[in-house]
Amino acid sequence: MVDDDLALLRMLDKLMSKMGEVTCATDGQEALDYLLEGGAPDIIVTDLMMPKMDGLELVEKLQGDPRFKHIPVIMLTAKGTPKDVITGINKGARHYLVKPFKTQDLIKKVATLLNRKDLIYNV
Repeated sequence: MVDDDLALLRMLDKLMSKMGEVTCATDGQEALDYLLEGGAPDIIVTDLMMPKMDGLELVEKLQGDPRFKHIPVIMLTAKGTPKDVITGINKGARHYLVKPFKTQDLIKKVATLLNRKDLIYNV
């Protein structure tokens, strides 16, 4: 989970920890550093607008590195114009959710990307 809004990050951590182990970062650079130090997430949920490195730059770096290109990314952001969505998907995000979002929508997208339909009903 990558977001600079600490209250939202705590909520996402609590929600997603029911589905598995969660690691949190407050910006894209912190998330990338985690990966470079050997972190191996099954999925990344990231905000778009953050300090140091935004979500689009993070996705670009992941897509440009064969070690991380396979990690599915869900963009979770307040930027929801059609152009924003297209840009996020074109950069490499698998899904794009606009804040405010329904937690069940996020759970479904994570479960689908992890091929874990059982998680939809257990959270």
